[in-house]
Amino acid sequence: MKVVAGIDIGGTKCAVSFAHMKEEEIEFLDKVRMETDTECFDNVMQGVVSIIADKLQENPEWRLMSIGISCGGPLDAEKGLILSPPNLPKWDHADVFTPLKRTFGVPVMIQNDADACALAEWSLGAGRGSRNMIFLTFGTGMGAGLILNNELYSGSCGLAGEVGHIRMEDDGPYGYGKYGSFEGFCSGGGIARLGRMKALEAIRAGNPPLFCQSEDQLDTISGKTIADALHAGDPLAAEIYDIVGKYLGRGLSVLIDILNPQVIVIGSIYGRQKEVLDKEMYRVLELEALAASRGACKIVPASLGEMIGDYAAISVGIKAYRDLYQKGSFQFYDMAETSVLTRLYSGKSPCLNSHRTGLASVSDAAASPLSSALPM
Repeated sequence: MKVVAGIDIGGTKCAVSFAHMKEEEIEFLDKVRMETDTECFDNVMQGVVSIIADKLQENPEWRLMSIGISCGGPLDAEKGLILSPPNLPKWDHADVFTPLKRTFGVPVMIQNDADACALAEWSLGAGRGSRNMIFLTFGTGMGAGLILNNELYSGSCGLAGEVGHIRMEDDGPYGYGKYGSFEGFCSGGGIARLGRMKALEAIRAGNPPLFCQSEDQLDTISGKTIADALHAGDPLAAEIYDIVGKYLGRGLSVLIDILNPQVIVIGSIYGRQKEVLDKEMYRVLELEALAASRGACKIVPASLGEMIGDYAAISVGIKAYRDLYQKGSFQFYDMAETSVLTRLYSGKSPCLNSHRTGLASVSDAAASPLSSALPM
């Protein structure tokens, strides 16, 4: 059975998933979670390598074809380096490629989480069947993954899709290094900051909102507390979400006019608050976006749910499989014959003895349904 491993790296937890293609769908075979050691990257990689090696030993019928990694940026995806992302500041130039390639002898690819989620939603979720798609995270932050002409677009230095940095206003909630940014208005953190600004004004006017009764409670405000107050009928919470919907519409108008997508898939907060956000979002879209481009684009919530991180990492692994095997640039050692890997890597791998023997050529790998089942 040909298997892809996916590693979803988060600021508190990592998950290692194993999957194979069943017709045109992914079938998950297993998943192991572990804590993220934010202080020591090497500890995490040692744990990940051990998890993959152990699962391959437990399941001798599995044939590892590739490994995909999803992680928050910034990254150097070409070199496989994690470059001190905000949630992992001590992971500076952390090399994920070398230990995985040396140990398992298969293609490895890393993408930032927005790009990885874009691949997943495009191939398996709400953007399936489209040629041009934008995925927006709309969670803790606001980032985009771009699928253009059936390809993931990363830009000249891997920074395409950093839409959260776009300035919406000269002033406003802080996000992504500037006040009044798209991320400042349209992210969980931005909504909380906007809520604090509005709550402080209301408290000083003698009309405190449900989600904050005094200035002492300002630090307790979060996107969730504002959302809870919204559904309890709080007028200030409703005003805040109208503002968020307005700037979401403004940001989408820019993306629609520039990129002319068929689908924009929006994750996290949009899926939970779609009914509330749509009114202002569509009002602004009608005013701001080109009519023909707007008419050609549908806006939908992400559909892969709480498992999107697992789907994302696996989708990156499938892309690695296709890009590297089908282009004929990689020779695959089936679970890595010990003697072969000893010659290649000078015996440095801690997991060599756990793999079974055999050699698969590029042409053999390309015959797998994994190479054609997803539009990657």
